[in-house]
Amino acid sequence: MRITKTRLIDPDGNAAYAATAVALSFFVFAYSFRFGQVSILAYYALWLPLVAVDYRRVLGNYTRYLWLFAFALFACLSVFWSQVPGATARAGVQYLSHVVCALIAMRVVDTRMLVRGGLIGTGLVLLYSLVFGVYHLDPLDGTYSFVGAFASKNQLGFYASLAVLFGFAALFLGMEQRLWKVAAVGCILIALYCLKASQSATSVLTTIAVAGLCLALRLLEMLAPAHRKTLFLILAVFTVLAVIAGAYGGGYEMLLGAFGKDATLTGRTYLWQQGIEAAGQAPLVGIGYQAFWVQGLAEAERLWAAFFIATRTGFHFHNTFIAATVETGLIGCLLLSMVLVATLAGHLRRLLTMARDREALVLFTVAALLAVRTFVEIDILNPYHVGSFLLYFAAGKLTDGRRSRAGQPLRQQQSMHRRHGAAIA
Repeated sequence: MRITKTRLIDPDGNAAYAATAVALSFFVFAYSFRFGQVSILAYYALWLPLVAVDYRRVLGNYTRYLWLFAFALFACLSVFWSQVPGATARAGVQYLSHVVCALIAMRVVDTRMLVRGGLIGTGLVLLYSLVFGVYHLDPLDGTYSFVGAFASKNQLGFYASLAVLFGFAALFLGMEQRLWKVAAVGCILIALYCLKASQSATSVLTTIAVAGLCLALRLLEMLAPAHRKTLFLILAVFTVLAVIAGAYGGGYEMLLGAFGKDATLTGRTYLWQQGIEAAGQAPLVGIGYQAFWVQGLAEAERLWAAFFIATRTGFHFHNTFIAATVETGLIGCLLLSMVLVATLAGHLRRLLTMARDREALVLFTVAALLAVRTFVEIDILNPYHVGSFLLYFAAGKLTDGRRSRAGQPLRQQQSMHRRHGAAIA
């Protein structure tokens, strides 16, 4: 029995459980609003009981993770000045416990199993949406879009982007072989169909960027570390110059026109303006975590009415930094941004300095996708969201003293496997 428990939390021997737990977590994140509290309890049941198996191995040294808890703890503390203390207290505890689950997953799930579970999870989410999905009319631009089983086409598009990311990781980053590559191709095809049907410009553009980044990083890995740094710097400068040239040369308007969008991004620029004004009420500490979009509050009701949100739920400022500043002030925004920037920089450093690090390839790509979407979505700001789960998973891997097998050469992996087998025997 002791061997079984050990294998349950050992990243080198729990492939079936790890992939299944990740896949089910993704499904819960996508559709918890449909299945209710039971699905959230199932999510907790996947990760928290592992602490009882061996709390030292599952939790690790939390003094290394204090910076990861900074935003979650500040969100909980905001209950003392929140304009809706009850909502803030509940949401703060949910976000904190969500971070704990993500860090437990980081300790017991190998990056290869994250990719495999991501393929299964996003595949299930997209298939469910194809079977039970519907089309919604956007009253702002008068178009019908496929939203799947979600309330928003952007969320369907996000899972499609993740499906492409994990599919490319399996195909081109050397994370999987044989049948899993076939599954990856199928998952990518389903994702591309969902992207086309949803007509989400944000998701289409981020998916193209993710696919290009995966291929570019795979090519970059073939170079020696010294050459990688030089080439990456050149590409980074070229990209910045291209973006600036496109913005001032009319490329911005042309790109929006190709997707049938106007210069206001279907009202988002007005929403950002309103968010900035709301942030001015309490610029340092905010009005309380998740204390703005509450039924009965005048500003929230006004914006719901302006954007034809009849349900008066599930709406936000479509910008992580604005939303974080409104709710938790500049302090909270800085703490959350610190986690994102440190994750990006940490995995990029590993990518550019290590001879071969597949884990860094995958997790940097994940962090890059989340970073790009922060300007138009709030994926990392809410509990029970795949974006925040992946952010803290990737950030935790930087502080984890152990190294994933996915980031090691094959010969070293085989040597570790032999030692692991001898230890169990």
